[in-house]
Amino acid sequence: MFKELKALSRETLIYGLSTVMGRLLNFFLLPLYTHALSPADYGIVATLFSYLAFLNVLYGYGISFAFMRYYKTEEKLSGAEVFSTAFWSVLITSLVFSFFLIGQSAWISRIAQIPDRSLILISAGILAFDALALTPFARLRMNHRAGLYVGLKIINIALNIVLSYVFLVTLKKGVGGVFWAGLISSFLTFVLILPFSWAELRLKFSSGIWTRLLRFGLPLLPAGLSAMMVQVIDRPILKFMTNDAAVGIYQANYRLGIFMMMVVNMFDSAWRPFFLQRGYRPDSRNLFARILTYFAVGGSIIFLGITFFIAYLVMPRVFGGKSLIPSVYWAGLSLVPVVTLGYLFDGIYINFLAPVTLAEKSEYVAYAAALGAAVNVGTNLLWIPRWGMMGAAFATLAAYASMAAFLFLLGRRLYPVPYEWKRLLHLSGIVALILVLAHSLGIGVNEGRLGLRVVLLLLFPATLYLTGFFNEEEKRTFKKLANFLSQLHI
Repeated sequence: MFKELKALSRETLIYGLSTVMGRLLNFFLLPLYTHALSPADYGIVATLFSYLAFLNVLYGYGISFAFMRYYKTEEKLSGAEVFSTAFWSVLITSLVFSFFLIGQSAWISRIAQIPDRSLILISAGILAFDALALTPFARLRMNHRAGLYVGLKIINIALNIVLSYVFLVTLKKGVGGVFWAGLISSFLTFVLILPFSWAELRLKFSSGIWTRLLRFGLPLLPAGLSAMMVQVIDRPILKFMTNDAAVGIYQANYRLGIFMMMVVNMFDSAWRPFFLQRGYRPDSRNLFARILTYFAVGGSIIFLGITFFIAYLVMPRVFGGKSLIPSVYWAGLSLVPVVTLGYLFDGIYINFLAPVTLAEKSEYVAYAAALGAAVNVGTNLLWIPRWGMMGAAFATLAAYASMAAFLFLLGRRLYPVPYEWKRLLHLSGIVALILVLAHSLGIGVNEGRLGLRVVLLLLFPATLYLTGFFNEEEKRTFKKLANFLSQLHI
């Protein structure tokens, strides 16, 4: 079993490197935005970005996934014809959608409470160029051009960072500068990737292939929209119920959950091929159960670490005499542990993908996403009036937890996995005990009593060990690791 676990860990690292690099580069935009924009202006940016994320799904309408399904998979279908049909389809629909946004920009800006109509116009361009790049990027993946794929993605992010700095700091263009930077970086990325698509791009459009692409891609649209609602619907709701400044503070602190999000994304990248390749082995169910336990242990350590030490990342003035984000945003720091816990439940949900997928009931994933979207909208409407930003954070946590519970309940009937519930409850009890102890000692999301915070974090694995959480095989592994580290004089 440990051999299999090592394989998953290795694959998680390999598959996740590009994701981590991209996320970290994107994270540099957080201090740039928060220092250059007021909370109210950053709230406008966050709200419009939420709309763009939702519209990105509509602009793509599953075509890139359908393209990968039919590209060079059937002898009767020409790869060039499949690619060309998918590309021209997205080009035509993107022009239609964007011209609609441009023509109705005044009405849309009023309904969405976006004060500057020009932001809608710029966003229409961003959406179009991002959509046009989807199929070329998918073609790189299908042709195993991983290095080029990752390189272009990183170039896109780097361009966005540099241009954002120019527009926000040098030219001081405010909110508009954020979106001009996005438009130019999206356009340049499309220009950069297009030459790698010339080989198969033809002035051809096959209605037969297009019909097949739509039949495969459109059913994916509801699930994509639901999943995106879980991720971003809280910002528009928070805006309508409070104000732009609250959204800006919320967004800045929500982004600080990136550390758990990166871990979950890395795990997800490796987990899907891992369970698909091993799902039909005799010992796979016990293996999947053990992986969930270890994922929960690792996620709990990260959760406690962020809870105890996030202030030490945010508050010290070590970035050229400035803190990571200005003090005006610190009022939302208490959101960060809740958001982090939400991402942990997202990771648990990803663990539960294995049973329903192996049982060939992948449509249940769409149902889970729809449930998460409904829970997120309902709890936001219920909790924001009571608790403001904290209500929105707890709504996201509730959405991910409900998705995980729903998928587990379905999966245990279809493909039973003997999850180690006693150990998971044991683990949860220790986490709760550490949090209660921290609260009783006055330890929160602030600076101070650093030594005590370190002790509390170390107390977590020590308590697990002393209360019999780990089995003998795991203890022997720890001893081997300790001996190895001692030989390295660590």
